[in-house]
Amino acid sequence: MQSRTLNGLIARRVGEVEVRRISPDDSNYFALLFDPEDEGVTPVAVVEIFTVGGSTPPNTHSHAHEFFYVLSGTGKALCDGVEQPIGKGDALMLRPGTEHRIFNTGPDKLYTLTFMVPNEGFAELIRAGERLELDADDLRILTGIAA
Repeated sequence: MQSRTLNGLIARRVGEVEVRRISPDDSNYFALLFDPEDEGVTPVAVVEIFTVGGSTPPNTHSHAHEFFYVLSGTGKALCDGVEQPIGKGDALMLRPGTEHRIFNTGPDKLYTLTFMVPNEGFAELIRAGERLELDADDLRILTGIAA
């Protein structure tokens, strides 16, 4: 990944990020914005992209907080058995130790800005995954520029 560091500021353009899917069977993939290994930072920051009907597998983090901010699309979050509808402009914070899933329930892709603090191996999972490219819809949503 290319990034520019200026007096403590790390900057990157969406076209410069690595895009990966953790497992070939996953229905979500990640645009890796900031990686602790590359930038020497504590959190990992990604745009998580869920295909239509896609979801995360059930997962939990023993020490990390996970934050989601919905950029586009609709879905639902399931956290320790509690269901919460989500849509553009909604934010979620998941505490360590809670089992959770995010589902895309809408007719289009679901995009979330996702942070995990501390990283707790998330960036390593993403980095080890299959390399992908952002498509025209992804670029339109993430840049706000029509393709």
